[in-house]
Amino acid sequence: MKKTMTAVPFTETAEQKAALEAIIEKYKGEAGALMPVLQQAQDVYGYLPKEVQKRIALGLDVPVSEVFGVATFYSQFLLNPKGQHPISVCLGTACYVKGAGLLMDKLEGLLGIKNGSISDDLKFSLDATRCIGACGLAPVLTIGEDVYGRLEPNQLEDILAKYR
Repeated sequence: MKKTMTAVPFTETAEQKAALEAIIEKYKGEAGALMPVLQQAQDVYGYLPKEVQKRIALGLDVPVSEVFGVATFYSQFLLNPKGQHPISVCLGTACYVKGAGLLMDKLEGLLGIKNGSISDDLKFSLDATRCIGACGLAPVLTIGEDVYGRLEPNQLEDILAKYR
């Protein structure tokens, strides 16, 4: 799945900025520093906004393209913030065959966002995921820690209403 940067404005606290500076300083000049710095930066911010990637590149003296390349290559890294209620739609084989693509289409319409995006009010984010191991409940989606299975698109409005 292609990762893209979001249009959500970047904001940070003084504590986050100081934490990032400390992380960069700890690893500065160390071989193989990029991965642990990205992991810890994501722990601080919850994702890796382009502003943070640029600071990491500058602090570690590596090209921004290298930082972005690593951040987009590994699925553990998030380029977009997650909404208050992150929604993941399983598009694994069993779910897809049973209509998960239709669920994704319906959710995009209901939320007014595309896969990999976050709603303007930051309430919902929407992501496709691969098998979550609940094939017997296909098609499946999660909202936060809540799992919904054997779904049909006409059920989604009522489910979303619980989180609005």
